[in-house]
Amino acid sequence: MDALSSVLVVLDSTLRLSIPLLCACLAGLWSERSGVVDIGLEGKLLAAAFAAGAAAHLTGSAWMGLLAGIGASVALALVHGFASITQRGNQIVSGVAINMLAAGLTATIGNAWYGQGGRTPPLEGAGRFEGVLLGHSALVYIALAMVPVTAFVLARTRFGLRLRAVGEKPAAVDTAGISVTALRYAAVVVAGVLCGLGGTYLAAALSAGFLPGMTAGRGFIALAALIFAKWRAWPALGACLLFGFLEAMSIRLQGVPLPGIGEVPVQAIQAMPYVITVLLLAGFGGRAIPPRAAGVPYVKER
Repeated sequence: MDALSSVLVVLDSTLRLSIPLLCACLAGLWSERSGVVDIGLEGKLLAAAFAAGAAAHLTGSAWMGLLAGIGASVALALVHGFASITQRGNQIVSGVAINMLAAGLTATIGNAWYGQGGRTPPLEGAGRFEGVLLGHSALVYIALAMVPVTAFVLARTRFGLRLRAVGEKPAAVDTAGISVTALRYAAVVVAGVLCGLGGTYLAAALSAGFLPGMTAGRGFIALAALIFAKWRAWPALGACLLFGFLEAMSIRLQGVPLPGIGEVPVQAIQAMPYVITVLLLAGFGGRAIPPRAAGVPYVKER
């Protein structure tokens, strides 16, 4: 029974820890399928987590926190869209700038408002998303539902087919009289909504408030999962569950002596998911082919 209990605990932790990764990974999928590379997933997750924690504390409602988290993330997504779509700027530079902006603003504003080193006050009661089924909050099931929704929309609807075409041959889409700009902005906004969901989950479900840097590189791991999944929704779910399992195991193994090795330093255990992420990318990343127009600003032909 102890072994079974341990397995169930690890599986439960795997699901909980994979949800922010899944939201960010799906966000990157929508954005990059349209041709807009999104390095700023980390920043949008962080901004959403802070906005959700602050709003949930102010209103006492986790759902208001969700609206605030989505709003903050979409605002940054629109900034990225303006820089990379309208102004045709470098999408990598824009994403990095968003990450730096979010990291600085959340810590600075949080410290100015609450004076707790950038933290928001702890969330209690209705300010947090409580478990509704099998101990998991509603956000878990919303995030999981977005996998088949994403797969269906991108593969089976006119909007999804046009969006994918924009990421492959935007000139052909433009020639057909369809706005490349509008489709890319739509994808960027959807990405913002998904990052808002993931950031809110971090602050108001997985934790009980916002902590500076609480995303801890999840946005970048989500990008790795997206490459590993080759820009497809169902494989993205599998990749995120894999990375969630690695993180759950790293937590479980802290302070536990390993046979023939002894107790491994905590820092080495904590680094395990990131090391394996690099190894997986080195082994499989080279075989993944991104959308052909990803990262290339579209200039309308005259």
